[in-house]
Amino acid sequence: MENSESSPDTEVLSVHECWKYLRSASVARVAVVSGDSAEIFPVNFLPDEGTVIFRTGPGTKLDAVLAGQKITLEADGFNTYGTIAWSVIVKGHAEIVTKADDLQESAAMELSPWEPGTKDHLVRVTPAELSGRRFVINAPSQ
Repeated sequence: MENSESSPDTEVLSVHECWKYLRSASVARVAVVSGDSAEIFPVNFLPDEGTVIFRTGPGTKLDAVLAGQKITLEADGFNTYGTIAWSVIVKGHAEIVTKADDLQESAAMELSPWEPGTKDHLVRVTPAELSGRRFVINAPSQ
């Protein structure tokens, strides 16, 4: 989302607005570093008490979490009319939720994986940075 050009139609979101938009979305992309490259995966997620949670199974995402790597999650959306879009980025530390009480009390009970396969690991991302933008969708230049 780094862009040196700023448009008068682009607005930086407050932390409160970022959380509002995150609560309105259900799909995001999670980026982790694997070897020499970044890997990006779609996930369904839920905001939960100032954190973001998603489920995963064995593989690249779980390996990154267990290795203590930072994780970036991005969610996007637009208004009903398709005229205003938003994008929110969460950068932070991820950990596996292991305490039974945390699992029972969290929004995790409502979070079911969409893709087939075992997704037994609940990941909680605690934001170190939270940023977002809202902007007007312009017609393509001709």
